[in-house]
Amino acid sequence: MAASRRNRQLRTKQVWFIESRGSIPRLSRVTRTNEKDLTAVPANSFNNFTEYGIGIGLRVPHYRHILAQKPVVDWFEIISENFMVDGGRPLEVLDSILEQYRVVQHGVAMYFGSADRLSREHLKKLKRLVKRTKTPWLSDHLCWGSVDGRYTHDLLPMPYTFGAAKATADNIREARDFLEVPICVENVSSYAEFHASEMTEWEFLSEVVERADCGILLDVNNIYVSSQNHSFDPYDYLNNVPHDRVGQIHIAGHSKFEKYILDTHDHPVLDPVWKMYAHAVKLVGRTATLLEWDDSIPSFEEVHHEALKANQFIEKLENAAA
Repeated sequence: MAASRRNRQLRTKQVWFIESRGSIPRLSRVTRTNEKDLTAVPANSFNNFTEYGIGIGLRVPHYRHILAQKPVVDWFEIISENFMVDGGRPLEVLDSILEQYRVVQHGVAMYFGSADRLSREHLKKLKRLVKRTKTPWLSDHLCWGSVDGRYTHDLLPMPYTFGAAKATADNIREARDFLEVPICVENVSSYAEFHASEMTEWEFLSEVVERADCGILLDVNNIYVSSQNHSFDPYDYLNNVPHDRVGQIHIAGHSKFEKYILDTHDHPVLDPVWKMYAHAVKLVGRTATLLEWDDSIPSFEEVHHEALKANQFIEKLENAAA
């Protein structure tokens, strides 16, 4: 483990770029010349060298407003599985959105951590959607959720072992090679732990993305939720993941119960999460940020206004750097 951590520290001194060799893009590495210029880090190979700003999720209650009013939005995130269909209203709406907006795909059913092989049929449908949206990268969760072809439709936490990290990384590599688009994996909120774990969650995340050579979708709210449920310092998590692999950030609201905190996505971002977001931006720089609001969804204006609060923290960082 110590050697692995040393390797990660060395890698933070390098950045990656895509070079074309024939028809296949390949990842190459160059040394970063100015390690202190953190605001320059985020445009990397894991988000396809894009700078997408602040986005929100594309949700059904907002379809009519978006299509009629055409509000100014940096980008929309879509749930891939909602549009992996042959036709109908979902694709009709999506095509209208694509005419005017940038879209990034976010999945909920790849299950990189499952012991089963990835579903080839799922990957084929996903690739058709990738070609349709031209998403510069796509994301899914660091979790498992299927056994023997049966799907739980949930994002289940994993045992943090080296064996699980290797198997998960192999699945991520297989998906990336088939889909031909960069992949970022998202840390999930968790409500149970495994006695078999051999490392912390952030060490496991780091191990997986280094082995898979993929990016991170850093969900700040999920880190906070898990830290409260499992009694660890969320800033230890933020400080000890490979920052140069972060291609996107998620923020969201959560709900507090008597004995646990639940990642509910049903109200504005709470102050502790905004503080963590400010720290994350300090570490990784200006990074594509997405507000998740998936239940008790208010008006489009309210959701977008909440998302744009993220700019306050980005501007404060850049003013301090200047």
